[in-house]
Formats: sequence, structure tokens, C-alpha cells
Amino acid sequence: MEHILDTPPVLADQDLRGGTRLTRPWTHGALHAALPGLDTHVVMTYYGTAQQATWRQGSKRVESRTRRGSITLIPEGEDGRWDVEGPIEVSHVYLPDWRLQSAAEAMAVPHRVELIGRNCFDDPTSAQIMAILGKEAASSDAGASLFVEQAVDLLCTQLIRAHSSFGAAQAVAPRRGLADWQVRRINDYMVANLDHAISLDELAGIVELSRFHFATSFRLATGMTPHEWLTSLRMNRARDLLAHTELPIIAIALEVGYETPSAFSASFRKAAKITPSAYRREMSTR
Repeated sequence: MEHILDTPPVLADQDLRGGTRLTRPWTHGALHAALPGLDTHVVMTYYGTAQQATWRQGSKRVESRTRRGSITLIPEGEDGRWDVEGPIEVSHVYLPDWRLQSAAEAMAVPHRVELIGRNCFDDPTSAQIMAILGKEAASSDAGASLFVEQAVDLLCTQLIRAHSSFGAAQAVAPRRGLADWQVRRINDYMVANLDHAISLDELAGIVELSRFHFATSFRLATGMTPHEWLTSLRMNRARDLLAHTELPIIAIALEVGYETPSAFSASFRKAAKITPSAYRREMSTR
């Protein structure tokens, strides 16, 4: 990880059962790389500003946002290509499979459990447990170990209930979002029409759904609303134009679908935490 990320995670000093390791909340920049599978399960939760995150494994692509109340779960040995816009603030738990199976045995699960990979999946319960563990990872309290061990056991229980082969067998089938080809069609349409106003009815018509059904299905498939997705595409295009062209900011605003420079600047500043002019100056010095 230290060879891929600009800031590698710092593991806490606690000596936990089964080789479990924690990190406190930490921040790293954008990530665009293939990551190898690890010999533990990896659980992450997020703090601060949401960023777009995509996990690709062969032809499978899961795209979402690193928002509060969500977790990412990478089962042991699973690799993939990650594209994460940064910076993001995150905390990790590295969970050996032995510990997970021990928790399953305590729950009287009759067979081995397999975890299901998740990318920024809404799970406020796991996210809250992770936030507690992230806080305790920074604690020097000598009595914290027992508390941490119990919190890790609780996390294992929640992962088995909500994100495992056992949990999936117990659960009611979830509502389905758009198919991958439908997401691609919507994305391609947005990219081709960034300089135009795009309505929800217009997008719903492309995949022949009602406005309400489309909005719900799109969020289920991507973890983002259509407006958030479109804004992300516009901001990515704006960053590229600011960094690699000398177009005036008013021209860039029109190019990415904003009628006025002030509306564009407000949206860009909200997404990038910097004004378009300052971003251009910063990129010109690199």
C-alpha cells in the first residue's frame, strides 16, 4: 500500500486476537491503481467530504460515493482496480478470516461464511462501530483493549448478518437498481450533453422508466442521485479543462453546463474546496 498511496495507513499498536489490526481515521489523496488481494478481510468507513469511488473486477464495476454511514468491504484475497477521487478520510479494520469464522461459530452458523464485497454500501450500524474502533485506535488507555475486542466481535456479528453468504440466505431479496448497461447508457448520454440542461424526465425516458422509478433505481445501482452523478461528471471535465487548456473560465462554465461563471464557481468550490482560478494556478505549478 505504501507504494501506491501518497499517505499509507498507520496501524494502531493494539495486540488484538487473531492478528486483527486497526487504523485511526486518516486521509489520503486520489487513488487510481490495481490493488492485489490481501490475506485478511478489509473493512473501511468514511468521514468528511464524499468522493466518487469505483471498484472494477474484470467486467464487474461497482460505482458509488465514500459517504458517511457507508462501508467498503473487501473480502480476503479479492483484488481489483480502484479509482477513488480524493482526498478522502477513512479508517480501516484488517480482519483475519479466523476471527470471522470464530464469530460465526458463536452465532451457531452451521457452515463456513463467505463475505460479500461492498463498495460504499449503506450500513450505519457497521459504520458506527468502525468509527468507535477508529477513535479507540488512537487511545493510549491501557483498559481500551477489552472494549476494542468486544467492538470487533460486534463488527464481525454485523458483517455476518448483513454482508455474508449466511446473511444473504436469511434476507429478503433487495430491490434492484438499473442494470450495468442502463447505467452506461445514462452515463454516455450525460457525457455527450454536459453543456446542456438535462432533466430527470429526459434521463428516465432513455431507459423507458417513470421519473420516480428511474431516480430510485439509479441510486440503488450507483449509490448516487442522477444529479450527483451529473455534477461529478461536470466537475471532472472542468478540472481537465482548467488544467490542460487556456479557455476562459466563463467558456469552461458554458462547456460543462452552467449558464453563469458564478454558478459554476459555486459548484466547483463545493466539490473541490477551491475556486476554479486557484485550481488552475495550482495545476500550472505542477
